[in-house]
Amino acid sequence: MRSTYLVCYDIADDKRLRRVFKACKGFGDHLQYSVFECDLNPAEKVEMERTLDELIHHDEDQVLFVSLGPAEGRGDRVITALGIPYTKLDAPCYVF
Repeated sequence: MRSTYLVCYDIADDKRLRRVFKACKGFGDHLQYSVFECDLNPAEKVEMERTLDELIHHDEDQVLFVSLGPAEGRGDRVITALGIPYTKLDAPCYVF
């Protein structure tokens, strides 16, 4: 069974930030700067955790997995925003 997760990260080093971004891109949809929505089965979640675990510095960086529940049967995804309206990010994200 697939579950949906918001994966959010705060990475202290730009080089590691780029690596974490690229890794997350392979697992889900980029929503906002350091936020991804990922539909993962248990094996994929373990793989993503292992991949990120090898990239981050545990004393400087943080990655959060927020479970949103089962991926199926939830209905349509609804995202609302305060301030600047939410738009789906189709453009690449550049970190310098």
